[in-house]
Amino acid sequence: MVENQEENSNVQELSLEAVMGERFGRYSKYIIQERALPDIRDGLKPVQRRILYAMNQDGNTYDKAFRKSAKSVGNVMGNFHPHGDSSIYEAMVRLSQSWKLREPLIEMHGNNGSMDGDPPAAMRYTEARLSKISGEMLRDIEKETVEFVPNFDDTENEPTVLPARFPNLLVNGATGISAGYATEIPPHNLHEAIQAVIYLMEHPKAKLDKLMEFVKGPDFPTGGIAQGIDGIVKAYTTGRGRVMLRSKTEIEQLKGNKEQIIVTEIPYEVNKALLVKKIDELRLLKKVEGISEVRDESDREGLRIVIELKRNASGQGILNYLFKNTDLQISYNFNMVAINNKRPEHVGLKAILSAYLEHQRTVTTKRTQFDLRKAQERKHIVSGLIKALSILDQVIKTIRASKNKKDAKENLVAQYDFTEAQAEAIVSLQLYRLTNTDVTALQAEFEDLQQKVKNYQEILADPGKLDKVIKKELRAIDKQYVSPRKTVIQDHVQQLKIETEVLVAPEDVVVMVSRDGYLKRSSLRSFKASGEADNGLKSDDLVIFQSTVNTLDHLFIMTDKGNVIYRPVHEIPEYKWKDTGKHLSQTVSLDKDEKVIHAFSFHDLKQTGNFLFASREGFIKQTTFADLRPGRTYRSRAAQCMKLKTNSDRLLTVAYLPEEDVKKDTLFILALTHGGYGLRYKLNEVPVNGAKAAGVKAIDLREDVLAAVLIVDEKSQVGILTQRGAFKRMKVSEITATARARRGVQILRELKRNPHRVILSRVLKTGENLSVITDKMETIVINPFDHPNVDRYSNGSFIIDTDELGVPLYIKMQISDGESEN
Repeated sequence: MVENQEENSNVQELSLEAVMGERFGRYSKYIIQERALPDIRDGLKPVQRRILYAMNQDGNTYDKAFRKSAKSVGNVMGNFHPHGDSSIYEAMVRLSQSWKLREPLIEMHGNNGSMDGDPPAAMRYTEARLSKISGEMLRDIEKETVEFVPNFDDTENEPTVLPARFPNLLVNGATGISAGYATEIPPHNLHEAIQAVIYLMEHPKAKLDKLMEFVKGPDFPTGGIAQGIDGIVKAYTTGRGRVMLRSKTEIEQLKGNKEQIIVTEIPYEVNKALLVKKIDELRLLKKVEGISEVRDESDREGLRIVIELKRNASGQGILNYLFKNTDLQISYNFNMVAINNKRPEHVGLKAILSAYLEHQRTVTTKRTQFDLRKAQERKHIVSGLIKALSILDQVIKTIRASKNKKDAKENLVAQYDFTEAQAEAIVSLQLYRLTNTDVTALQAEFEDLQQKVKNYQEILADPGKLDKVIKKELRAIDKQYVSPRKTVIQDHVQQLKIETEVLVAPEDVVVMVSRDGYLKRSSLRSFKASGEADNGLKSDDLVIFQSTVNTLDHLFIMTDKGNVIYRPVHEIPEYKWKDTGKHLSQTVSLDKDEKVIHAFSFHDLKQTGNFLFASREGFIKQTTFADLRPGRTYRSRAAQCMKLKTNSDRLLTVAYLPEEDVKKDTLFILALTHGGYGLRYKLNEVPVNGAKAAGVKAIDLREDVLAAVLIVDEKSQVGILTQRGAFKRMKVSEITATARARRGVQILRELKRNPHRVILSRVLKTGENLSVITDKMETIVINPFDHPNVDRYSNGSFIIDTDELGVPLYIKMQISDGESEN
């Protein structure tokens, strides 16, 4: 008994993977075919098709009064679409939204949402009916033009596709997401789509470029500007492509040197309220300078967003920033997927047009066959009536002699050779039709039917005549519903260049860089309130750069290990003047013993001069400013400005030469060594190398190291400091100009005991003092012109007691306004 139960059991042992795979496969197929993707022929998803069909069946058409949306939703849900009422209502509302569909298929009274993302009113409040153009989607559906299938409970039949007398998939586009597939087909212009269909009908082998003479690109209901013809061509070829959608804007001049940006059209499916909010947030957060107010002035006349700017603000610059950082400009990605022959496919423009054309030929053929059959049936009846009227007395006599209607029909068929259908028409004939006038009308109708039958037969026999009918009907629709293109197509995507002035408020600030790598900017107010000396640095740190610069300026910081760090001044962290500032190593990777040796500020990055670099171990080079322009990673990585060949070598000298100085033939390099040798040669003997090059020999060092490399001319004077605290002022002309990489001549008298060695050197300028800082952090100010001008064999005069004050460590020029030049 148990064995018999096991044999008859329906229990199957299946793995979870097999069950889930099979069930999910069925589910995926259902939502792909029956929910999310449009049919390539009529461009509708099933829920949209059912809404239109149910409203048409209910007589809820454009020429009748509006009806409550809830009634239509109920009809659709009860008869064709067994899903939630909210999803049906959402689909119905979208079909009525003029900012979503190029040609709305439903007219709605009441709140049907807005471009601001507002929800529509509940379905019990709104009223709807089919739009006039929607009637063209359903025209001739009663003439067996499309296939019908039973609905979900087999109580009614519903169409699998609508006749769609215009190419709706292109005109209204589609959007949807299903399992493994998504679709994004933009709306197009009705006139352009119809013209392309007609051209394809006449030229079946037409290339895409010819079709695009008609369909130039998407035509969004919200207008705007579509940039990038290459993306459109790619999309129309493969089904995938990308264009930039830009708002239509203009810059209006106002009084007082002020401007305002007016936005009249925004990109497709952009939420206007969120767009306005985003622009206002940029104003509040000061991400962009120059916006004083943002207003949404849209009304029933149309869309209008006003962005009011501050005085002297760059309208075009701010607009470019908004294009790049808000939805005033978006990228639109074509992903043209539609159901073609019950399968989802990526389709291009020609595939869509071809499928639509094939559908129209099928629909028109079926309609013609239906009309032919009806005409033939009627012709048959009319010929019977005419024959009956010609022998009216006998017919009446026969009918009166019959027992009942059935007997009368049988007698007519038997006695006068009428058919069953003709006999039915005769016995159902009303008495008033027996007049002579009616015979004439019947004969006229017979001739008309004869002509119609002939026409229908010719259409069915000749594909050319069939196409002619389709063309005529398409042109009629085109003429009735034509509307001008809203979206402007531009061939190229405009590159957006955002000037720093747009993002940063121009302001003078004080910037400081220390030898140990601390960096900060302070407001002039904070600087003046704290005093220059109260700079927040540690006692053993030194100020390498301190200057009043603008927030739009650019700072280059060089370290002794051959690195350059770039910072726009507005990106330098702001601190109070008495604060230490931020260490460079918090953003870029530096060695622990790496020191800052120089910094430069520039008004822009368009400089055409050269940097001069020299290292302690005797290498020298020039590098163009362009080679040191910052890359994309400047915030997190230092760039190389000079390659150092050994770990012990250090970058010693950095100088900047404007282009006019680079071209001078009167400038010289003066290389001074620690051991007291000097070599002078023309600046143009130093080659220009890349940022990562090591350079060439500046001087023949032998066992020595470089102490200083200066840029001088014949009239220059230099000040030299030795490790013993001696200062020497000397003319450059004391050192005869020769060639690069030689030993040079002695510039100090060699002593047998404790000889002088060069520590620091500067080119002297009239009226400026030298500020010398020692290793004991003592500062000694020297007026170099208080000391005599000596020859190259002199060791100068002692000015610093090194035992008490320390060995000279750093030297800078004191400029008349209190600032320093490194």
